[in-house]
Amino acid sequence: MKGILGRKIGMTQVFTTDGKLIPVTVVEATPNVVLQKKTVATDGYDAIQVGFEDKREKLATKAHKGHVAKAETAPKRFIREFRFDEMMSYEVGQEIKVDSFVAGEVVDVTGTSKGKGYQGVIKRHGQQRGPMGHGSGAHRIVGSMGPIAPNRIAPGKKLPGHMGHVTRTVQNLEIVAVDVENNVLLISGSIPGPKKGLVVVKSAVKGNGKVNPAKDLVVYETESPVVEETTDAVETAE
Repeated sequence: MKGILGRKIGMTQVFTTDGKLIPVTVVEATPNVVLQKKTVATDGYDAIQVGFEDKREKLATKAHKGHVAKAETAPKRFIREFRFDEMMSYEVGQEIKVDSFVAGEVVDVTGTSKGKGYQGVIKRHGQQRGPMGHGSGAHRIVGSMGPIAPNRIAPGKKLPGHMGHVTRTVQNLEIVAVDVENNVLLISGSIPGPKKGLVVVKSAVKGNGKVNPAKDLVVYETESPVVEETTDAVETAE
């Protein structure tokens, strides 16, 4: 199993040569740098710590600068750990790039969903509104709080409250294409989070290393316009 950190750029669509449309999410994953290797002997578990996206020196603490100096890299904005046995072969300072994934590979994508703020039960839980007549005073309210016998609201009651801004994982998504030159992954379907949000792409837990056949995509090539060179005639006087 393997993983990489990246940013969600947005969604687009690609076409296969047989005319099938595939909606994809574009994830930009610039090379991640291995900052630390943790072992059972020193830390109690095996894992590698990776950093993603450089940040300015003035924003990093002295301890952070000393930590990344061991990997001979700049301070990182995001730091995460992967507890995959296959990734323990990486050494401190080594880069993890998008070419570690291949087209057709099945992955899980984790991100932070969009925050919606304080919302009512209709938007938050999908409940139905009450009668809209003038005599009704229950248009978008919660409704019944439950039986009177317990004299309290039962735990788990669906009530208004904060909606969104939680960590969510979408499983078993397929990598449609890998653009090594631009550090981009095209992942089928939608993934959690807003544009430019941090996402973690890792091998599917339930995929058992499954790799689907790579899809034959339509490639659009733009030809540079042909510019005709014109030379001004120079008249010379005899």
